[in-house]
Amino acid sequence: MSLTIVTPTYNRERELAELYDSLKAQTEPDFVWLIVDDGSTDGTEEKVRGWQREGALTLRYLKKKNGGKHTCVNLAMNWVDTELVMIVDSDDRLTEDAAARILAIHEKYREDESLCGYAFLRGFPDGSVNGALFPTDEWKASYITARVNADDMQADKAEVFRTEILKQYPFPEIEGENFIGEDVVWMRMARKYFMIHVNEVVYIGDYLEDGLTKNRRAHNIACPKGCVLRALEFMKPDVAMEPRLKGSIQYIVYGRFAGLSLQELIAKARFPQWAKLAAAPGEAIYRKWKREYDA
Repeated sequence: MSLTIVTPTYNRERELAELYDSLKAQTEPDFVWLIVDDGSTDGTEEKVRGWQREGALTLRYLKKKNGGKHTCVNLAMNWVDTELVMIVDSDDRLTEDAAARILAIHEKYREDESLCGYAFLRGFPDGSVNGALFPTDEWKASYITARVNADDMQADKAEVFRTEILKQYPFPEIEGENFIGEDVVWMRMARKYFMIHVNEVVYIGDYLEDGLTKNRRAHNIACPKGCVLRALEFMKPDVAMEPRLKGSIQYIVYGRFAGLSLQELIAKARFPQWAKLAAAPGEAIYRKWKREYDA
């Protein structure tokens, strides 16, 4: 197989069925579906075992103790043995030609060793595109250039990575925290590798009321050390002024939720001038969110 689709899941028995149907409908069968169950207590395991018996596609299933989406991806990477890997959430689905389009692009750029992967578009169920199109189709640029520093590219896209490279960049796992932003890893890879950005929708998804995206701030406050690591990536000189300032403010906000004082945060910062600049607004936001979220 050439592609592994990794799906971390937690108590999404009902939602997984739609993704399963979309994978059965793929026009290109050259992929493995690897489900990593993050300690579900519903009927997820029984449902997946039934699908395995059906044999409609190559399906692997792992179950682990609950630890968060990023820990599921880390575990999955020990099992992935295909050239490419794509993370698809359990409440989303793929277009029927997704695997075919991904493998066609990979065939075109397979020999380019400067690439860590490809970024496609995500769409909503109503047919609209999530965020803006890339300025040019098959644009070669780093994640930082194309997504962080571009004003209109903050929306989610559909990333596909070269397995051998993603394995070199595991997600940080912090004891007592079960969430960390994926772009911690994407930005680290971007400082060495480029991606090809393709103006084709291969991924369909929405944001559930109890999903990670709609509840990101609460997750961040509950997992501040991981958010500090993420903010540090945004404070580096290759990040444009606006996202760098925003990252600096987040460094202060989540550093305070992690129990550090302003003085400690400034002293520990690799770029203390940015920490100083962000100190006043960061402290104000921290105090406001602390009241709002009773944290």
